[in-house]
Amino acid sequence: MSQYTEENILTLDWKEHIRMRPGMYIGKLGDGSSPDDGIYVLLKEVIDNSIDEYVMGFGRQIEVEIDGHKVSVRDYGRGIPLGKVVECVSKINTGGKYDSKAFKKSVGLNGVGTKAVNALSEYFFVQAFRDGKSKDATFEQGNKTGESKIIKSKEEHGTLFTFIPDKTVFKDFRYRDEFVEQQLWNYAWLNAGLRIKYNGKSFYSKDGLLDLLNRKAASEAIRYPIIHLKGDDIEIALTHGQHYGEQYYSFVNGQHTTQGGTHLNAFKEAIVKTIRDHFNKNFDAKDVRASIIGAISVRIEEPVFESQTKTKLGSNTIAPDGPTVRTFINDFVTNQLDNYLHKNPEVAKEMLKRIQQSERERKDIAGIKKLANQRAKSANLHNKKLRDCRIHFNDGRKADDDIKNNTTIFITEGDSASGSLTKARDVQTQAVFSLRGKPLNCYGMTKKVVYQNEEFNLLQHALNIEDGLDDLRYNRVVIATDADVDGMHIRLLLLTFFLQFFPDLVREGHLFILETPLFRVRDKQATHYCYNEQEKQAAISQLRGKPEITRFKGLGEISPDEFGAFIGEQIHLEPVLIQDHTSIDDILEYYMGKNTPDRQEFIIENLRYELDETEA
Repeated sequence: MSQYTEENILTLDWKEHIRMRPGMYIGKLGDGSSPDDGIYVLLKEVIDNSIDEYVMGFGRQIEVEIDGHKVSVRDYGRGIPLGKVVECVSKINTGGKYDSKAFKKSVGLNGVGTKAVNALSEYFFVQAFRDGKSKDATFEQGNKTGESKIIKSKEEHGTLFTFIPDKTVFKDFRYRDEFVEQQLWNYAWLNAGLRIKYNGKSFYSKDGLLDLLNRKAASEAIRYPIIHLKGDDIEIALTHGQHYGEQYYSFVNGQHTTQGGTHLNAFKEAIVKTIRDHFNKNFDAKDVRASIIGAISVRIEEPVFESQTKTKLGSNTIAPDGPTVRTFINDFVTNQLDNYLHKNPEVAKEMLKRIQQSERERKDIAGIKKLANQRAKSANLHNKKLRDCRIHFNDGRKADDDIKNNTTIFITEGDSASGSLTKARDVQTQAVFSLRGKPLNCYGMTKKVVYQNEEFNLLQHALNIEDGLDDLRYNRVVIATDADVDGMHIRLLLLTFFLQFFPDLVREGHLFILETPLFRVRDKQATHYCYNEQEKQAAISQLRGKPEITRFKGLGEISPDEFGAFIGEQIHLEPVLIQDHTSIDDILEYYMGKNTPDRQEFIIENLRYELDETEA
């Protein structure tokens, strides 16, 4: 029987608590393979302070540099008051944002941000420039290691932060340019006129959310010009595209709320209501929102978020004693969007055509969908195809957001592969979906095929994405196939399925490729698992005895005991990314369409390269 005495009661100081419970402050840790991993939250927490200065009218440029693991952020705001430089980065609940007059609609109000960065960095440096003087301080894991006196300086006013995330907390991490650049573009779009420089590139927006949607829809054929409307503390933009799914970009006080919240729900409701009233037709909400591309940004006082990382708004009011979020957004959209459609009848006409097209498509597959759903139910999905994780409760209750953020489903093919994954997985948070044979090449097909093809229908039910991503059951959807030709083909067919019918799953960063070791190199003293030829050669050089080299081609060849390490903390995941300038139609046509001359040339050139390597 364990003892519970006074000795079991611990009092932690601020940095110890942050380091012991980092998830409370920055969400999940990760390795940089996902845009919401902790290293990007650290960057955000520092930049947020610079953004708040810009919003208050101080400093029109922010400079960001990342060199390997080292991050520097320099702004030209007012600079931290020199006498409080140390306190502002090392004393919890210390900051200027508690003065609501100075930071009425700030991104963050809890005085934690830079303290969390400090505590979770192996090196942290802050320097403030103010009134021709400067002061700096240095920390390691939150512990102060140096502090200067206030000295004269010719530098422009502002603040410089430099930090290196702690490798004992963030293991095997790296910053990905595409995620950093997306983060910086969001700041630029939400703060028109601000210029951000990052490793030689410049990020600038003149027209805010209009620029955002222009960039997001650049590779897609939109049905009508983007509608862009602005008011006091609110800005929206929207259009309709041609692809399946809905795309939304929502922001509160400059914070990208990737999980939406009360403001995004109100925006969706207001769009449907306004369009129904304008056309005097009781459209199905799904038809109105099908293929929509929309963005909303609001600024509210004292925002309440549902987590420290501020990815979902929980506030119900715009300000103390002010209107509800729903009323505020509904009133704006109802008036402004309706007025716009009356003044631009050609836009209204094209919008109506797109909605009616979605209505016809929905009704066309209604019968097929009903039969397919009945088959899925009778197929005993959870026993035959899906080995679910335990956090999805048997009574049907939804897991909360924090739990869902930690869930993963592996999509694999064949009994041996699914068997190894099932035995090695964490049954609490990891699920396995087993395919039977190669999926259909669905390129160019309509959504009928999702319901007519049993594998696709069961897969969408396992993910619970039939009606969009709001009820997606797993945060990470991982394609896990063998490292051979057949495995690559299955991977390509699955990618085609998701890009064709559920592109928002990819756009929102939920789809990954599982990388497993290609080689095991060992002798009697040590074992190394290698993911490429270079790692294999390096491992061979480290061994003292004669190496035994095993080439893994199939997931089933890796024992469950070994597999456990590859899908645990050391998991290697490659995110599937769609760049803003990337056309899904062009990609699918190139890889999955008819054998075009361009693709033939690509195959021939790469075949020659492989032959040259073999001859060498």
